[in-house]
Amino acid sequence: MVSAGGAQTAGRPTRLPRSARRKQLLAAAQDVFVAQGYHAAAMDDIAERAGVSKPVLYQHFPGKLELYLALLDTHCDAIVDKVHAAMRATIDNKERVRGAVRAYFDFVDHESEAFRLVFESDLRNEPAVRERVERVEAGCIAAITDTIISDTGGSRPHAELLASGLVGAAETAAQFWLAAGRQLPKPEAEALVASLSWRGIASFPLQEEPAGPDDELAGLQEERAGLQEERA
Repeated sequence: MVSAGGAQTAGRPTRLPRSARRKQLLAAAQDVFVAQGYHAAAMDDIAERAGVSKPVLYQHFPGKLELYLALLDTHCDAIVDKVHAAMRATIDNKERVRGAVRAYFDFVDHESEAFRLVFESDLRNEPAVRERVERVEAGCIAAITDTIISDTGGSRPHAELLASGLVGAAETAAQFWLAAGRQLPKPEAEALVASLSWRGIASFPLQEEPAGPDDELAGLQEERAGLQEERA
């Protein structure tokens, strides 16, 4: 007989490849951590959810913290990758902003509710957890910062501040939208937040093309005219 987790047949554990077993255990752990939080969750609960014995669980993960960190690594990398992908997907900067906002809304709106492990963890005081959560923010900001610098030629401090504003707005708005019960359709909510962010970022001009000989000559003439006016 196959269990709900697909882990047992006729009362005996089904042998799975190590990678498949690990994936199964992570999925079970995610369900338990999302529902109960880290502190209330027990390895017994996770093993039961996966349909395996505790010794099998411990063969793959030496403890609850290691299991939690493995899940964090997976989901932290996912959100950073989505923001990087949004920056690479187009050269239209307005669409890039929309893509970055959409990445956060998609993340919090996923049926797995894995975002709670990243943004609402009850283990934020644990250094290893805090480092991973901070890495998400830093990775997303870095992806947007590099794009802003490339397009505007602006300084890194300016670009980082703009990028942090976009990341903060997208993350906060996405979580608020979800907590408020999705009162707006997701595309409309994304467009609203993206529009707000774009109005700020769009005020920074794109990097100018290198000046040609005619441009340089015109510049010299303007400078000379300005000096003549001052002398007059």
